[in-house]
Amino acid sequence: MPANGGGGAVRIAQVAPLHESVPPRTYGGTERIVHYLTEALVKQGHEVTLYASGDSRTSARLHPGVRESLRVSTTRRDPLAWHVLQLALVAQEAADYDLVHFHTDFLHFPLWRRMSVPQLTTLHGRLNLPDLLPLFEEFSDIHVASISDNQRGALRDVARWAGTVYNGIPAGSYTFRHEQGRYLAFLGRISPEKGPEAAIDIAIRAGIPLKMAAKVDPVDRDYFEARVRDRLTHPLIEYVGEIDEQGKNELLGGALALLFPIDWPEPFGLAMVEAMACGTPVIAYRQGAVPEVMSEGVSGFVVASVDEAVSALDRIDRIDRSACRAYFEQRFTVDHMVRGYLDLYRQLAAPA
Repeated sequence: MPANGGGGAVRIAQVAPLHESVPPRTYGGTERIVHYLTEALVKQGHEVTLYASGDSRTSARLHPGVRESLRVSTTRRDPLAWHVLQLALVAQEAADYDLVHFHTDFLHFPLWRRMSVPQLTTLHGRLNLPDLLPLFEEFSDIHVASISDNQRGALRDVARWAGTVYNGIPAGSYTFRHEQGRYLAFLGRISPEKGPEAAIDIAIRAGIPLKMAAKVDPVDRDYFEARVRDRLTHPLIEYVGEIDEQGKNELLGGALALLFPIDWPEPFGLAMVEAMACGTPVIAYRQGAVPEVMSEGVSGFVVASVDEAVSALDRIDRIDRSACRAYFEQRFTVDHMVRGYLDLYRQLAAPA
């Protein structure tokens, strides 16, 4: 890195979780963001090494932490053990980089406070869990980045925030469509916090077909069987399961609106941005970062209940799909994300 912190090439390590490949085959928001960031940095001429599962596909140098991503592995593996091994590999090679960028939560904190190589940790998950407060009080010397200001929550005055960088996606990955579709879309996981039951209620109340593209993790299997499976037999509801990036492009682009009726403090909400990139408006519950990511009346409507969501659908044709796409381009492209992270890298790696 240039001594003046200017615009020269950065030697950067990106450390991804091992649960999914980079990019993920289907679902996997963190790994997809790591992929977008890595590819954009390489394209700009930076020297990037990606620490990820061996089945990842990247233009960077790939240093695999495990042969194949843990979720699809044919061999049962202990995630903690393999992430510790990955961390050991990163530490051994740390001197090769100007900065190491972690996307793997806080496992490296005790080791990295004793390392001389600068690091940045992007926190991709929820931060309102009680056990996190004493942890971040102890490691208040570790630089972390949030993906929304709202995400910081209870740690707002505790963690050492380097900045907020919104997630971004390549503008060309999703196709803008002028014409609105005739069905609603639900994208994500079948889990209580994602609101699949509310999405079904909204669609049935509005009398509009709903296509649900979502995975069911083992931890959510009982919930799916007890609360959701039977409701998928309604004639207005179509469950399509997990889909890849091209499938998301087609699903979201062809939709009248994306339903995002979450019931948890969403740290960002990548599906909202993916819909906006298609020009498809979003109807989202007022939780977590939703009001920060959304633009009321431009990218869709922020609501608080099934009733309000159904009412919003009555005026969904007031949303200008071109304006929705333009709002995405102004805030949530990968170019915006890369600029934000490069600013942080140069600040953190600049000589004291």
